[in-house]
Amino acid sequence: MLFICAHPEIDPAVRTPLMLQSVLGLDAARIASAFVVKPATMGQRLTRAKAKLKSDAIIFDMPGKDEWPERLKSVLEAVYAAYGSGWDDVVGVDPRRKGLAEEAIFMGRLILQFMPGESEALGLMALMLHCEARRHVRRNEAGDYVPITEQDYSRWSIPMIEEAEHCLRVAAQGNRIGRFQLEAAIQSVHAQRAWTGRTEWEAIALLYEGLVGIAPTIGAIVGRAAAVAEARGAEVGMALLEEMPTEAVKSYQPYWALSAHLLKRMKRFEEARTAYSRSIGLCMDPSIRVYLEKQAGEC
Repeated sequence: MLFICAHPEIDPAVRTPLMLQSVLGLDAARIASAFVVKPATMGQRLTRAKAKLKSDAIIFDMPGKDEWPERLKSVLEAVYAAYGSGWDDVVGVDPRRKGLAEEAIFMGRLILQFMPGESEALGLMALMLHCEARRHVRRNEAGDYVPITEQDYSRWSIPMIEEAEHCLRVAAQGNRIGRFQLEAAIQSVHAQRAWTGRTEWEAIALLYEGLVGIAPTIGAIVGRAAAVAEARGAEVGMALLEEMPTEAVKSYQPYWALSAHLLKRMKRFEEARTAYSRSIGLCMDPSIRVYLEKQAGEC
């Protein structure tokens, strides 16, 4: 069904949202959150797309194998967005997202069964497995949020990490680097802490440079700033954040959380409190809000 929704007559900008709604049942608000747009805007895009499909009488047939490669990018983006939606709901309180992460991994494995040599499909699987390896330690026994830098790495799932590393090695044999391979490589560097006890932030910063070069999403740009701040100093990371357009980040919660963190490190406490307040207001996860409120209180 995902490959059917990636029909070439459908506007590329709406293919992934359409898959998420039609195949996985996500509502417009949840999809909008994944794409950092207003729910009303996403709802209008989906409504227009469906109306166009009906008026143009597009026939949806399962594409032949020769058509799969050209549709693969849109399918992988849908699986990636589905996993991200499930990952955000780590405590499982949102029934709309229950089981989405597991479903995304299942779909990733299914794609690899039919297209085993696709480097980006392997990269996406590696990315999901690396993240999933840490899922159960993202909250402590009291249910409090624990950032990756403070997690007990001895409790990460080594079998999942090893499977992810295998996927990355096979992907590299294709000599076709892509977004998901780079994102998985970033998580791979984080995972090495399970063996070395330290995080190589400079390596992560360099991987983010490559990622921003081929996929300059708002998440990648903020991630690069975070890694650069760890590797080269808060001032350098903050300078990268300040280059971002105000309109693009005004509702992007991770931007404000990172800004607050860096401003706090730089002892610009009043600005940090303002950024924390903005970040807390945009945060949908109660445990992360508590964590941010605690950080703000230290200013």
